Amino acid sequence: MDKVNGFVDQMDRELKKVPYLEMLDEKTKVPRLKTYVTLALSAVIGIFIFFNIFGDLLSTLIAFVYPAYISFKAIESADKTDDTQWLTYWTVFGFLHLVECFSDQILGWVPFYYFLKTVFTLWLSLPQFRGAEILYEKFIRVYLLRNQDKIDKHISGAAKNAESLLSKNE
Repeated sequence: MDKVNGFVDQMDRELKKVPYLEMLDEKTKVPRLKTYVTLALSAVIGIFIFFNIFGDLLSTLIAFVYPAYISFKAIESADKTDDTQWLTYWTVFGFLHLVECFSDQILGWVPFYYFLKTVFTLWLSLPQFRGAEILYEKFIRVYLLRNQDKIDKHISGAAKNAESLLSKNE
């Protein structure tokens, strides 16, 4: 353990010499080692995704894990505005995932697709950008409001068909 502590201390001394990292320490008030580990891990994940090493898996995990956990926290909190933010994210994500399912053969040919998808997913989900709210308000909400009656009729028809199919099999 002494060797590890010595290595961490040496690394800390060397990294203190980098002005940008010193500024980052002052602004974040996060323990220095956590900041460096997070930056290094983010860089490794970014490189993996950029060069499509487990790109599909990593971009999917980023699109699901953080939003799912924050959605859980939003549901458990007394504040309901964050619930709306995350319901909006999942609505937009669902639409985009549906589009991706039908176009994945084409999208697979796009250079750096998983890297671009990851950046886009971060834009959608991070509260600094609120990209999901922008897409929802400008496109998805408009489309759904315009087609709400048609969609409701199709859902009702599908439910009736499923019900009759299930009753025939009993």
